[in-house]
Formats: sequence, C-alpha cells, structure tokens
Amino acid sequence: MPEKPKPKPQKKSTPQPPDTPLPVQLEEFAKPYALVSLPRQAPRRGSPAGQERFRRDRLTGKLHLRLTVKTTAFVASGVVAMGSDLSSNKTKNPPLIKTAVERDNRLIIPGSSLKGVVRSAYEAITQSCLCKTKADKTKIPDGYRECNQKDNREYNKKDNFCPACQVFGALNWQGLIQFPDAEAVEADFTVGFMPSLKSPSRDFPGYYINGKVAGRKFYYHAIRAVDKGQQQGIAVQQAGGEFVFTTRLRYMNLTKAELGTLLIILGQDKSYPNIALKVGGGKPVGMGTMTVEVTEIEQFGSGRERYSSYQTEPQSLTGEKMRQFMEQSIKDAHNQLVQSRQLQELSQVLQWPTDREPPEGMY
Repeated sequence: MPEKPKPKPQKKSTPQPPDTPLPVQLEEFAKPYALVSLPRQAPRRGSPAGQERFRRDRLTGKLHLRLTVKTTAFVASGVVAMGSDLSSNKTKNPPLIKTAVERDNRLIIPGSSLKGVVRSAYEAITQSCLCKTKADKTKIPDGYRECNQKDNREYNKKDNFCPACQVFGALNWQGLIQFPDAEAVEADFTVGFMPSLKSPSRDFPGYYINGKVAGRKFYYHAIRAVDKGQQQGIAVQQAGGEFVFTTRLRYMNLTKAELGTLLIILGQDKSYPNIALKVGGGKPVGMGTMTVEVTEIEQFGSGRERYSSYQTEPQSLTGEKMRQFMEQSIKDAHNQLVQSRQLQELSQVLQWPTDREPPEGMY
C-alpha cells in the first residue's frame, strides 16, 4: 500500500511583543468595539494641584456644553413603571417601561455617567493608569496599576498620581473637575425597544497580549440604534435623535494642557473634529451617540480678585475669543500630555458621522 503523505509541519506563531500596540479594528472577531492600545511608556505620575487654594498659574472656570443626541440614548434609573403613568407627546406607551433618569419631568444625564465617559477617553490618550478595570490584577501591565490602591505600596502616595487621576480624582483624592447633571431642553421622551444584552466575556482573546491587558475598550458608533420592536425588545424610556441636553462643567486649577485634553475629547480639536461621546446603556447596539458643542467658557480670575469685591464677574469667552483660547489650550495638550497614536486610534473608534451598521444578532 502506498504510504500516506506526511502532514506539513505548521509554522509556530511568533508571540507579539508586549510593547507593540494592538490594531484598533479587530475585524476577524466581528465585534462592535475596539481596543485603544496602551502607550509604550508606563503612566507618568506626579503631584496634583489640589483644591486648597486657587493657583495663579492655573485655570479656573466653567465650560457651557450642549449635547445633541444622534442615536437614541437611554440612561437607566433602575425603576420599571407603568406605561400609563408616563406621558409622552410622541408615542403610545406599552404596559411596562424601564424608565430613564428624570427630574421635574425632564430627562437628565447624571453627572457621574458623563464623567465616566469623559474620563475613560482622557485616560486612553494620556499616560494614565488602568483605573477601575475588572481585569485580574495579575493581568495588569507593569506600571499600570490604579493610583493610590491600598495594596499597591509603590503608588499609595498622595503626591504620586497619573495625569487622569490628577484631574478626575482617585481614591482618597478629590479631582479638579465637577460634572453636574445634564438636563434635557425639552420635557419629553420617546419609547424604544432595546434588545436583551448579555455581559461581555472577559476571556475574549483580543483583550490580552502575552497574558497582559492589551488596551482600553471603546464601542463604535453606528448609523442607528437597533430597535427590536414590542414583540422582542425591552421597552425603555429614551431620548430620541436630535434631543438636546445642556450642562456646565466646573474646573479648578487646571493647566492649559489639561483643559486642552478635555476639549479634544469633547470634539473641539480641528484635527479631530468628529469625536462623539457614547453615553448610557445599549452601546453595543448603537445607542448613546452624542455630539458636544462648547457654547461659552467662563474664565475666573485669581482668588484675591474674586473675593475682594462684590462686583467681580468671570470673563465670558464666546465666538472668536473662545476659539483662540481653545486652540491654544489644545496646542499645549498636544505638546505636553496627549499621546498621538492613542488619539488617532480613539478618533477612529469614536468617529461621527459613520457608515457602520449596528450588530443585529449575537457578536
């Protein structure tokens, strides 16, 4: 009998070096999200400015923001209500509805929800720690452990925080930005039918390189949100397309570079103008896309000026003056804080408008 041909030896795959950034788009896994790679250099830690006094060499003021919903947005309150108890001008309500967060019959985005979204992006484009990750501690790359963890002696110091923790705060340390709730301009809502979503698997192979976390996870925007209809979906109270929220972010003792990094994330950089935020639930199925417009910047003077007279008013920046101020701050951010590769990767994921379709089935 003729001998069976011997199978060809398979080539061994070369392990990827731990400092090689992971490609943003993981098309082979067909996921509605991507990983923004970690900077090759570990977090750059230093002493935060603090809030015990107003620093003359830093900026204090407010950002007036206008958030416009592009795909339906749902921020859950945790309460299920009778549809007959909710009044809407646009829809006939089903018997039971998962309600959104409201105040005085207006939808709101809790400040904590908005802060989490903005902070995640800020961490991704700066040399910052992996904060509040659910990954096992043994899988955190060297130097990326969360600032001021009790079981992490190296970083458990009040003068040793990464760029994001200096601005947004950390365990036992108050940040320099306050996020009030964003309130809807109109007292109305729509009802949608969101698909039932499962918890993502943390064993997905693309999450790790050589057993270590490969990057930070962000969901793509989609041209629309998936609506499964009353027969298959879960009824939710939501903000429809072009719904508008307004808020004012308060900041204290920021450098121009820190404020500029915040403005980049809010889509104010002319080189990356298409960045939009993903807020609330249903991110995998295209929900929660919002664009941001800065309508005014209030810039306060020194503490002495503010408290030495009853007539002191903050400097209001609008129009051309505001544009110039933002451009200078963004320029400083690129020169001092922002990691260009990570910003490019993030902008690809959070780019709006998009032609990307939302996933209709399991992914």
